Amino acid sequence: MKVLIIILIIVIVLAGVVLMTMVRHGLSSREQPTLMEEGIARAVRHLATPLSMRHARNPVPLTNDVLAEARAHWADHCATCHGNDGSGNTEIGRNLYPRVPDMRRERTQSLTDGELFSIIKNGVRLTGMPAWGDAAGHDDADNWKLVHFIRHLPKITPQELEEMKSMNPRNPMEIKEEKEEEQFLKGSEAPSHHH
Repeated sequence: MKVLIIILIIVIVLAGVVLMTMVRHGLSSREQPTLMEEGIARAVRHLATPLSMRHARNPVPLTNDVLAEARAHWADHCATCHGNDGSGNTEIGRNLYPRVPDMRRERTQSLTDGELFSIIKNGVRLTGMPAWGDAAGHDDADNWKLVHFIRHLPKITPQELEEMKSMNPRNPMEIKEEKEEEQFLKGSEAPSHHH
């Protein structure tokens, strides 16, 4: 009974310290995550994968065409947060909390195919990772292809990265500026740069 009371007191003190820190510093996503927060985020990510999926193997055979499709899909859908190279070094990726992981590193690469698939398909609560794909599984093959691409990220080539730039989404202002520059280069009119 004494041990239980001591544990309860320790938990209450730790909760008080966390609460005081939150009150004092706020909950800004600009702060670097603490070790405890990183541990919680990894645990939540692990728990996001159903037991039945943890050891699932990728059923989509790896071919050059599959990798090309996945690269295009990544550039159009995933690179906004994760970057074409998987580094997470994008405006959104740097400012999410917890931070977007560097997909090229061991912490991601050591996940099983089933874990990666589940994270893509179902997302991870309490993070910025949304659920992608149809819940009924109609586009599961696309998500499995992305698993192949994630495995490829540590050895992505400069040529692949350059190709992906043209596949990245662009906002209307970027498209307008590009058209104005094209017109200027053709001699039509001077570009007007609005930033």
